[in-house]
Amino acid sequence: MPPTAQPVQVNHRATYREVLAEPRFRLLFSTRTVAITADSLRITTFSVLVFAATGSALLSALAFGIGFLPQLFGSLLLGSLADQLPPRTLIAGGYASQCAAALLLALVRMPIAASLGVVALVALATPVFHGASSRLVAQSLVGDAYVLGRSLNNIAASGAQLSGLALGGAAVAALGPHRALTLSAALYLGCALAVRIRLPRPQAGEFGRTPASTRGDGGTVRASLNGAGLLLRGHTVRRLMLAQWLPPAFVAGAESLIVAYAGGRHFAPGWYAVLMGCLPVGMLVGDLLVGRLLRPPTRERLVVPLIALMGLPLVGFAAEPGVGVSSWLLLLCGFGFAYGLGLQRPFLDALPQDGQGQAFGLLGSGNMTLQGVGPAGFGAVAAGIGTGGAIALAGIAAALTASWILTWHPLTSPIPVPNCSTGSENGTEQHASSTPAQ
Repeated sequence: MPPTAQPVQVNHRATYREVLAEPRFRLLFSTRTVAITADSLRITTFSVLVFAATGSALLSALAFGIGFLPQLFGSLLLGSLADQLPPRTLIAGGYASQCAAALLLALVRMPIAASLGVVALVALATPVFHGASSRLVAQSLVGDAYVLGRSLNNIAASGAQLSGLALGGAAVAALGPHRALTLSAALYLGCALAVRIRLPRPQAGEFGRTPASTRGDGGTVRASLNGAGLLLRGHTVRRLMLAQWLPPAFVAGAESLIVAYAGGRHFAPGWYAVLMGCLPVGMLVGDLLVGRLLRPPTRERLVVPLIALMGLPLVGFAAEPGVGVSSWLLLLCGFGFAYGLGLQRPFLDALPQDGQGQAFGLLGSGNMTLQGVGPAGFGAVAAGIGTGGAIALAGIAAALTASWILTWHPLTSPIPVPNCSTGSENGTEQHASSTPAQ
């Protein structure tokens, strides 16, 4: 691990060039971007394949989301492995398992239940290798460089999801769903080989071993459950996780209603896609501007206003605006997602040094799970009060989250982090020597 003992200037503003100059981050960033493209391609193609085989919209939707919910169970039961095993083994193995799953779906004619089971099984391990990757990035990038690394990952993820969706549609049309799944497998394989060949082995002592108390039958599960419990019982870690989970979950609930809103307002065909594209465009612009132009303390002061910016524009949907106004409201909402950059340093500083991998895995899996729950909840609300009202209610919920965070500290001060010499109030959170990104 690169030395991190030297003090990091709080006000230092890193650049994207500095971040991309770090070899390990550059490799992890590029492979993750390709893998997200493969994820989007596989998810949409598998959903098409299931619908073609069954004609069931329910099963097609289940195929689209089956890889989300198991991640929470994987994080709780296996998350400690992210801090126990070498990252190269975990990351390359994770991409290889996704490659194998895509090949099985493409080449083996299985019952639908078995196909769904394959995707769910691979999803159980996803938080482990994502956590290992995030921990490695946190060890590679120091200070504000970590936050910029997170910003780059967010920007690339949004672009890769859009390109994966476009590639999926083109591949299914040109090759058919089975061959399109083979294409996604090839992308995963390329990522696995790149990590295996180019990522150096960790230095001695860089990653921990399984504690003696957790060895034996069920040791990993016990260690993972205990580690997750310690993280969630820590006041600072728990509230910082909730702050990163709740607003996106509420916005995901609103986003899931855009198609129904456009249909109910009788917008011209295709406009729903324009509206859905406004959110990621706003996210791209927000991450780029907030990440690159603002200094670290300013980002942390803007956490509350930016969360409010996520929620308040959605309240405007209560008036059921037309296409033009709706587009601007969604762009503003997407811009507010940049609030997450102001939480990265406080979150990393609150983590125990030997539990960072599991914490990052739990953060990601919780995000995925709640973003799956949000649409179901607000979809049920829309059945009673209409889509415009439900979208507005989601915005109010996000804005209330901003109000809750405002009670943590004065708005004019950066978000406080645990003292590096004393740790947190319950002893489970300690100052870390370097900074975060997924």
